[in-house]
Amino acid sequence: MQAERHAIEIVRRGQRVRIDRFAPTETLLDYLRLRERATGTKEGCAEGDCGACTVALGRPDGQGGVSYRPVNACIQLLGMADGAEVVTVEDLADGDCLHPIQQAFVDHHASQCGFCTPGFVMALFALYHTAPDGPVDRAGINNAIAGNLCRCTGYRPIIEAARAACGTAVDYTPGDKPARTASHDDAGAAFHAPGTLAELLALRAAHPDAMLLSGGTDLGLSVSKDRKTPGTVIHTAHVAELRDISESDDALTLGAAVTYTEALPYLDRLYPSFAEMIRRIGSRQIRNLGTLGGNIGNASPIGDTPPCLIALDATLTLASDAGQREVALEDFFLDYRKTDLKLGEVIVSIRIPKFSPSQDFRTYKVSKRYDQDISAVIGAFRLDLDGNTLKEVRIAFGGMAATPRRAAAAEAALTGAAWSEEGAAASGARVSDDFAPIDDHRASAAYRSRVASNLFVRLYRDLAGTEAELDVVGL
Repeated sequence: MQAERHAIEIVRRGQRVRIDRFAPTETLLDYLRLRERATGTKEGCAEGDCGACTVALGRPDGQGGVSYRPVNACIQLLGMADGAEVVTVEDLADGDCLHPIQQAFVDHHASQCGFCTPGFVMALFALYHTAPDGPVDRAGINNAIAGNLCRCTGYRPIIEAARAACGTAVDYTPGDKPARTASHDDAGAAFHAPGTLAELLALRAAHPDAMLLSGGTDLGLSVSKDRKTPGTVIHTAHVAELRDISESDDALTLGAAVTYTEALPYLDRLYPSFAEMIRRIGSRQIRNLGTLGGNIGNASPIGDTPPCLIALDATLTLASDAGQREVALEDFFLDYRKTDLKLGEVIVSIRIPKFSPSQDFRTYKVSKRYDQDISAVIGAFRLDLDGNTLKEVRIAFGGMAATPRRAAAAEAALTGAAWSEEGAAASGARVSDDFAPIDDHRASAAYRSRVASNLFVRLYRDLAGTEAELDVVGL
């Protein structure tokens, strides 16, 4: 049954703000700048890369407090902020008394032209109010501002300001928090935010052509860059069943709307190589919004998580009004941007088997920049060793074909063989039997084939502990 229609509500400066009319594709950035005239928040790239538009969203943390997370307002649709407190750089000072982050920027001369400064301040505001006990180290600061670009200061004074200001966690007193509402219509266009799977499936059946929006880190660009205006948007982030994380003795199951940030503690513990790759997908602002379900549903041949999940033998639970079904992820991708989703179906969850004691997993992403760049090639490898013999091998690549898929010939060359560097190299040479990649602006076909082949040797040396430090960008 479709949920009742309402306006949305956010909290601004301690007060509830009811927004009765908004276009489904209106971004949070446009709302702040054009409606509120809160112009401290800037638009730089309009694609979630430069961080000038960073604001903080506050939501209940489940323990009686509020968790503040930085997000990119340029690719976050306004409706996605429903029920949250929105904090911008204008909100931080108390009269003439600056927030400690702002004061540290003044003290350490951390701003020059000032265009990027509000975004840095808001990224560090979130760190300041979630910092662990004790001083924040350089790695923590780098992680906090990895999604913010500055063209003036060279970053040193910004880092010094962060070191000076960020210590133990400090509570930020939130305003009155509105309850999340359900749906909104504006001149025939609709934004829906269902709270249950049943509501989501009813909406999906009624609007099969609607934009199904999760984190919006990719689809948001279709609005901010391509100026697409879908008539109906269905936002999945509040669907309880899609937010669930469960763990059994043999598997981890992540709801399709679980964000990268929420999944990382589990992935760090169970699949550390996968977790490290997730950190390279994007900044904290991106990880706070992006979801595994969205990355899968987008069906990009260069998506970073599908090759890893295929190598890990992941399965999907799909649902529609007709019921649920299970699909192996390797069978989900049919052709370029085409999947096995039937009309009215949605991705509910991703089930990832845990390792047995004899199994190991590695993934390697090759890109022009190490952090926050789109892959040229990504390879994922799960090996099952019996002594020195490979019992089972699962290898998957992205960037090598129209879909992420397994390397069958390379797997066959390794399965049942002794594990050696020579065998790894010989198996890597079989990549040309599995894939015929294309030339594009990210890499040539020859480069893709060569680097994919070389990853097999890297895998051997990595597992053997003999790999030297790599200076090659992207490896």
